[in-house]
Amino acid sequence: MRKRPVDKHIWFSKDEAQDLQEKAQKACLSEAGLIRLLVKGYEPKEKPDDRFYDVMRELSAIGNNLNQLTAKANALGFVDAPLLRKEAEKWNKFQCEIERRFLRPEKSDMKWQ
Repeated sequence: MRKRPVDKHIWFSKDEAQDLQEKAQKACLSEAGLIRLLVKGYEPKEKPDDRFYDVMRELSAIGNNLNQLTAKANALGFVDAPLLRKEAEKWNKFQCEIERRFLRPEKSDMKWQ
């Protein structure tokens, strides 16, 4: 069975259709996906530029290095592994916050919901 069995048809003016298409492209969503987010009360964010993804790759590499250091320090027993693990967790939280701020849609303040 289909995940979304209800079919809806909506009529737009040319300007409205173009506006919907542009906004969906900016958010890297299909037009239907954009409408579903809006109906659920979320406001999608525009796709960040390439600098964001460069920073995220760098953050990910640093976090990976911290995790490797933690494992090695714990195995050899000569570094304060709990402290290093705590720092790695803080770094992970920071990375998640960056993703949340730039990528995840937020609940909208629209009054009609």
